[in-house]
Amino acid sequence: MTSPVVHNDIVTAAARIAGVAVHTPLLRSDALDAATGARIYLKPENLQRTGSFKFRGAYNRLSAIPAEQRGGGVVAFSSGNHAQGVALAAKLLGMPAVIVMPADAPVIKVERTRSHGAEVIFYDRLTEDRDAIATAIAASRGAVVVPPFNDPHVIAGQGTAGLEAVADLLALGATADLAFVCCGGGGLASGFAAGSQLPVIAVEPEGYDDVVRSLAGGVIVPVENPGPTRCDALQTLRMAPLTFDTLRAHRATAMTVSEPEAARAVAFAFRELKLVVEPGGAVALAAALSGRVDIAGKTVIVILSGGNVDATVFAECLAVADLG
Repeated sequence: MTSPVVHNDIVTAAARIAGVAVHTPLLRSDALDAATGARIYLKPENLQRTGSFKFRGAYNRLSAIPAEQRGGGVVAFSSGNHAQGVALAAKLLGMPAVIVMPADAPVIKVERTRSHGAEVIFYDRLTEDRDAIATAIAASRGAVVVPPFNDPHVIAGQGTAGLEAVADLLALGATADLAFVCCGGGGLASGFAAGSQLPVIAVEPEGYDDVVRSLAGGVIVPVENPGPTRCDALQTLRMAPLTFDTLRAHRATAMTVSEPEAARAVAFAFRELKLVVEPGGAVALAAALSGRVDIAGKTVIVILSGGNVDATVFAECLAVADLG
């Protein structure tokens, strides 16, 4: 068993990223409360630097690298949001960055990653091992590998969103009963659980339910051949021991939402909340809207984890919502 990330780790990360990461607000919507029967507070990390929560963990991880080890830069692997977070963090800290991205990554995410000065190297997610590619590049360049979720500093950085949400809610004289958190590899969900100390429901897209299966079975259970999804940010097939142990230590649970539910949540955020959210960033909202968890009369935090969505995918989500 690995050592779970704990609350003090999140507090340390919060001090490290203060003044650099955006302290995103809590938002409310009468339409959302009416649709769920709950009092919902949204944490819009789509308004974070680079358009997702990933900047928090990336900046915390890179800041923790000793000065004498920064010369070789960093190597990360990501479909896009972690890529952008690492690229900007490296730019701010004066470090070179190489990002290994799948060849089918959304164009907007590739362009934004390059705009921060990072070198992008593509791979085939079906036939090539991104971890092996990143490890080889790091060895040849003397760089530090920055994984998207299997790193205590990354998880702690993501958890600052939970720390902020609870503190801001307390300032309003309220406390939450639970939180819905978007989940791929579990970095945000486990960090949020540690930072907020709330019951967390990690939400995955159908087919990519490795966290659901793992928490239910008590051992890490990967998924195979899950099929396509619009939730490109959440296409993780196997969680890491660190995220697994941290989620279990904080007694988190998990659930899935369907592709149509995620699409309708994107449309709801756009039409009712006036927010642009990517499908993977909307699954927590989809879970709250699904009616499958009894939240009537409760106070609930829902994280919107990212807003980096291609126009074509966004239009597809609006069309799905129009079909009902």
